[in-house]
Amino acid sequence: MLCALGVTFSANAQNKFGHISINEVVNLMTERDSAVVQLNRYQAELIEEMEAMQTEYNNKINTYQQKQATWSTAVRESKEAELQEIVQRIQTFEQTATNDLNNLQNSLMSPIYQKAQDAIDKVAKSRGLVFVFDTTTVLYIDAAQSTDLLPLVKTELGIPAAKVSPTVIE
Repeated sequence: MLCALGVTFSANAQNKFGHISINEVVNLMTERDSAVVQLNRYQAELIEEMEAMQTEYNNKINTYQQKQATWSTAVRESKEAELQEIVQRIQTFEQTATNDLNNLQNSLMSPIYQKAQDAIDKVAKSRGLVFVFDTTTVLYIDAAQSTDLLPLVKTELGIPAAKVSPTVIE
C-alpha cells in the first residue's frame, strides 16, 4: 500500500512544476521591440547632446591652452571658471541623463514584464501548477518533472510558435 501511495504521489508531483525564462518571453514580445526603438532614439538624443557639450569644452580648453600665456590674470581666471562650469554642466548632464534613461526604461518595460507575468500566471493556473521557476536564476531543471511553459505562454500572448528569441544575455 505504501508503494502504491508513493507512485501516486510521484505521479501527482510530476506535473506540478513549470519553468520559463521571463526574459525570453519579453524578448519575443512585439511591445519590447517598440520600447527598444524608443529607448534607442532617446539615448541617441542624449549622446548627441553630450557630444555637443564635449565639443564645446574641447574648443574652449584648446583656446585656453593656446592663449593663456597672453591673457591677463583676470581673463585667465575667468576662462578657468568658465571651463570648470562646463565640466560641472557635463557631469550634471551625465547624471541626469542616466537617471532619465533608467526611468524611461522602467516606464516602458514594466508594463511589458507585467503582461508577460500575467500570461505566465494564467497558463500556470490553467495547468494546475504549484511552482513556476524562472530559468534565469535556476541552475538545474529536470525536464521530465517540470513543464516548459514557453510554448503555452507564446500561444497565450499570440506570439507565433516559430518565433525564437534573440540571444539573451542574462
